[in-house]
Amino acid sequence: MNQCGVWAVLLWPYLLSVSIPLDCKEEQGSLSRCPSISQEKLLDRVIQHAELIYRVSEESCSLFEEMFVPFPLRLQRNQAGYTCITKALPIPSSKSEIQQISDKWLLHSVLMLVQSWIEPLAYLQTTLDRYDDAPEMLLNKTKWVSEKLISLEQGVVVLIKKMLDEGMLTTTYSEQGLFQYEVQPEMLESVMRDYTLLSCFKKDAHKMETFLKLLKCRQTDKYNCA
Repeated sequence: MNQCGVWAVLLWPYLLSVSIPLDCKEEQGSLSRCPSISQEKLLDRVIQHAELIYRVSEESCSLFEEMFVPFPLRLQRNQAGYTCITKALPIPSSKSEIQQISDKWLLHSVLMLVQSWIEPLAYLQTTLDRYDDAPEMLLNKTKWVSEKLISLEQGVVVLIKKMLDEGMLTTTYSEQGLFQYEVQPEMLESVMRDYTLLSCFKKDAHKMETFLKLLKCRQTDKYNCA
């Protein structure tokens, strides 16, 4: 096991222990209101969840790569036209675009990304269960990320209500079916598809974290956020 794998093993119990729920179970109010938690504290919790999700997604992708994807196939993924399922979403990508968009669009972009990945990650669980030699740690990590993504969605929705005074945001992207299922693909195709899903989610998880941290920066130091 390489150094990355060693760190994954050592950090995994820590990641589980430091994850703070995004909901307000300690409060009597509903999740949609969270009356006593401040906007600043909620944003901090949302950022923490996004950080952990990205970190574990990196570890999951590395584990999958080490176990199932020989180096030539890693190059093939880039050359064979495998595209990310969220490519069609109107999400800013360049640094200049990100700097120019409003706080509202930052939050909506995060929510679109989160909602677009809930179904594919749930489906990934069923495909990984069919791998004969999938390590338990990989299964646990992907399951953890899938569950925490739902918590992140709830937190972002509450944050939108608090910061923008808006109701529940619904998108049409998930309803249009960004993720297309295949009936029992060949094993190699299944491995490459799952590898693409993990790689693309890792990239989008980093976007979620970046957008949320930029939003936090704007709340504290609006003119010096890079």
